[in-house]
Amino acid sequence: MRRTTGPLAAAALLPVLLVSLFPLYWSVVVASHDNAGISARVPPLLPDGELAHNVRAVFEAVDFQTALGNSAIVAGTLTVSNVLLSTLAGFAFAHLSFRGRRLLFALTLGSVMVPTQLGVVPLFELVGWLGWYGKLEAVVVPGLVSAFSVFWMRQACREAVPRELVDAARVDGCSLLRIYWHVVLPALRPHIVVLAMLTFLAAWNDFFWPLVVLDPVESPTVQVALSHLAGGYYTDYPLVLTGAVLGTVPVVVLFALLARQLVTGLVRGPVNR
Repeated sequence: MRRTTGPLAAAALLPVLLVSLFPLYWSVVVASHDNAGISARVPPLLPDGELAHNVRAVFEAVDFQTALGNSAIVAGTLTVSNVLLSTLAGFAFAHLSFRGRRLLFALTLGSVMVPTQLGVVPLFELVGWLGWYGKLEAVVVPGLVSAFSVFWMRQACREAVPRELVDAARVDGCSLLRIYWHVVLPALRPHIVVLAMLTFLAAWNDFFWPLVVLDPVESPTVQVALSHLAGGYYTDYPLVLTGAVLGTVPVVVLFALLARQLVTGLVRGPVNR
């Protein structure tokens, strides 16, 4: 029997919803005004009619179309690669026996403890040696797989894919690739959706490393373009918030499409039984 939310629970969740949505709503309000409107003594609480003008101004001030395309390429590529490689590694660490498995997994977890800033200088030198400065390869290749993704999928495999099921598939003559494709991936679908969403968000919102290795004028990402909009001696807040709203739309659309499976995966969680 399907349980429905009671009136008390709905009343308790309503303020949380309003508080969560207010920053996005306020961004839309600011993006739809000019500087004179948001500088008034009484701040505006309703959208105005300047949104279309501010959108055109954003695309004229920076190459925002290229920024959106670059962010989509980087976030999409990293999402697919992290899901594919981490599910393979998670399956291997969870259910395959091979020499050095525990040591490799310990090294993978240990890499999380190393601050990212310590690797910036050698990684930047490597990018320069490869001739990737100003190219998307400099952002994509270092993030093709992460230790967090491997850990998440290893725990998910141990929870959602019983070892007995893997052994039964082996007895039936399935190869490791068929087991991975027909047994592991279907069982991990909710966890894959969560990992994909987290990876996409992290890649889409990444600012530091793209700022270091990409040209903010020729090949920016969304976050680098927004920093360029906010730079200078004078900050046009409606312009900056318009760019922020435009950069938020793809994430909101993706969340709306994956919301049901995302909640299911978060509720289950990669917790080992």
